[in-house]
Amino acid sequence: MAPPSATGNDREIVDGVLTHEPGISEEEQISVIANGEDHPGAPVFTDKYQEREYKKGRLALAFRIFAKHGFDEGVAGHITLRDPVDPSSFWVNPFGLAWPLIKASDLIRVNHEGKVVDGGPCRLLNSAAYMIHHAIHVARPEINCVAHSHSIYGRAFCTLGRPLETITQDSCAFHNDLALYTSFRGVVLAADEGIAIAKELGRKKAALLQNHGLLTCGKSIEACVFWFISLEKCCHVQLMADAAAGGRGHETVKIDEADALHTYKAVGLEKAGFFSAKPAFDMMEHEAGVDYKW
Repeated sequence: MAPPSATGNDREIVDGVLTHEPGISEEEQISVIANGEDHPGAPVFTDKYQEREYKKGRLALAFRIFAKHGFDEGVAGHITLRDPVDPSSFWVNPFGLAWPLIKASDLIRVNHEGKVVDGGPCRLLNSAAYMIHHAIHVARPEINCVAHSHSIYGRAFCTLGRPLETITQDSCAFHNDLALYTSFRGVVLAADEGIAIAKELGRKKAALLQNHGLLTCGKSIEACVFWFISLEKCCHVQLMADAAAGGRGHETVKIDEADALHTYKAVGLEKAGFFSAKPAFDMMEHEAGVDYKW
């Protein structure tokens, strides 16, 4: 007979939270998940030009990851990276280039005036990319990456004009950290529209752009990409859950405020986003080989 200590029910409850590790506080548990010492962080560079080349490679991978998820829609959509050498400028995809084919050497660099000052052979700039992303990069100096595309489920959910509900563990990553921009004036070709989006985004990491699509941002390319993928899936789940619950005359079960806040600390912070993107970037780098660099 196994000793009592080996049973599944013999676990200590610390501050109301069941734990496999007796004596570990609630905050320590969160730290293990969100900021674990074994989680690899972003590489640190002393040479800003080396950092630029590395991050351009990561941005190229990000476009290929988005393409694999089906986030491309014709020529719409863009991901921008603040340049490590000249932070007043950013790198973006050239207008019209297929995302699965994008290489680091194809990316173009845009200055604060909207002029292409560096980059690959195709130097066409999507004006909407500049108007939206420039405003956010200016308003949020701590943010290095911004992503926007017309993904299917995000676009569908954004027609409803309402916030995402906290109904799953994954959606807790966006609890009190997701803006709702309720204005739609067509393709964003004016600076004031980009500024308005940046203002509504505020200090949050993501936004629902009504009748338009999703937008995410992060200190790292990896976190920004993961937040977009996760938000798209949360929108998909919300649409399915609402349909299933509504068909039975019920409502979805919401996660209460205390549990949502607790879970956000574990899954909604920058380092959690960076680490959560690792499988997607590892897999895409494996598939692409060195093709995404040159």
